Amino acid sequence: MSAAGADGRTDGTDGTDGTQETDAMDAMDESYERHGTQGTDGSRGAARPGRVVIVVLDGLGVGAMPDAGALRPGDLGADTLGHLLDHCHRVHGRHLRLPALGRLGLGLLRPHPALAAATALPVAVGRARLGYDGADTYAGHQTMMGADFSRVAVARLASYTADVTRALKAAGHTVEPLDGGPVLVADGHVLVHDNLEADPGINWNASARLDDLPFERILAVARTVRSVAPVARVIAVGGHADRPLPAYVRRGEGGTVGLDTPASGFYRNGGLRVQHLGAPLDHTRQLPELAARAGASVTLVGKAADILACGDAARLPAVRTGEVLDHTLAAARAARGDGGRQPEGKALVVANVQETDLAGHQQDALRFGAVLEEADAGLDALLRELDGPHDLLLVTADHGNDPTIGHAFHTREYAPVLAYRPGAPESDAGPDAGPGFLPDAASLADVGATAARFLGLGALRLPDADADSGSGSGSSAGLAAGTPLSL
Repeated sequence: MSAAGADGRTDGTDGTDGTQETDAMDAMDESYERHGTQGTDGSRGAARPGRVVIVVLDGLGVGAMPDAGALRPGDLGADTLGHLLDHCHRVHGRHLRLPALGRLGLGLLRPHPALAAATALPVAVGRARLGYDGADTYAGHQTMMGADFSRVAVARLASYTADVTRALKAAGHTVEPLDGGPVLVADGHVLVHDNLEADPGINWNASARLDDLPFERILAVARTVRSVAPVARVIAVGGHADRPLPAYVRRGEGGTVGLDTPASGFYRNGGLRVQHLGAPLDHTRQLPELAARAGASVTLVGKAADILACGDAARLPAVRTGEVLDHTLAAARAARGDGGRQPEGKALVVANVQETDLAGHQQDALRFGAVLEEADAGLDALLRELDGPHDLLLVTADHGNDPTIGHAFHTREYAPVLAYRPGAPESDAGPDAGPGFLPDAASLADVGATAARFLGLGALRLPDADADSGSGSGSSAGLAAGTPLSL
């Protein structure tokens, strides 16, 4: 494993001539040559076989970014992982049981008595800056998959009610303002409103009770709103509430007004239906599409199935953590070839564990901890499955969601990056040198770029990739953004 310092970047843009990154890539190439496959640039034939599994523990930040207090000064103290570990220990009288995350090196990145202080696994650990404004699941995943998310606007619905009203009426919907305010009521039941769970102006929602309308009707309203919305996401939400939804409308931060979704009971009462309608992006330059075009099987699990684009992907939507990890393990096993030593082809699996984020929104650190323990059990099964030299497991997050911070918003925190690669070449220090420590990644896009390079997608580089990426000459595999990490 390549071991780097705690600061700076290892991408050939650190004032050196780029030999550090080149040497790491050459070592990776030599490793694959020993197994009869091609190098990282795609120059020796078809893209190599391999299984890449990316697991996103939604909301599991590992400490505030320097600009975390721009909107809420108190968020400079955010530390989702550390605070929930401390809280669970105080309440339960024991530490959370997280052996798999310990073996993946999380305790090296964020030391804590609940986490192992050492690991014998071939892992590399580090942190990633988010690489987009605010703290949002959709923006986080799109950035992670290689999108340039810098041009999406932050806007309150109040500034666009006239545009939205015209679009809805033109599409045949009825629409009225709720009590003369900025929330709109479409078709008598669908509330169109600011999303109060993300930072102000990041997302809008179209929400209704499934007892009043089928989800398809809610989604139709959301699609019309999406056609005129400048924001990152318009989210169609259907669920079962304790009372009519207007009873849960309140004012939020930054002049927003919307449905208090956690208070409505949607998350608590079961039967939740959600679909995320994202801002227009060039999905052909994101990891799932690039992998599919290279002949890889692509599987999107959990919330990733809702928010990532790939026409050829198998989609396995799920909310329950056990189901998400079971689907992920099954997809990895389906891609196994000859004992995992020579997989028959390439495979990419991207999974989102959503219940961690839901617990953060509910400000329920105990539930967050219980979900994390369940996710850890699923990661343990993945570690046992991904045992071949062509396998890579990346565990990360999309933002923070500190359940102890005093509000129900996401927190702008670094994301952990835990990379497990059974086929990693030995470092110069020998086989017992321990894990590699990665410099802070400039963006979550670096996670996707790392997966792209591991799958050998360099042959799919687009001619203008470097010019558009903003990431310099390290941009990989036609992704619109991202620099591969040196594992």
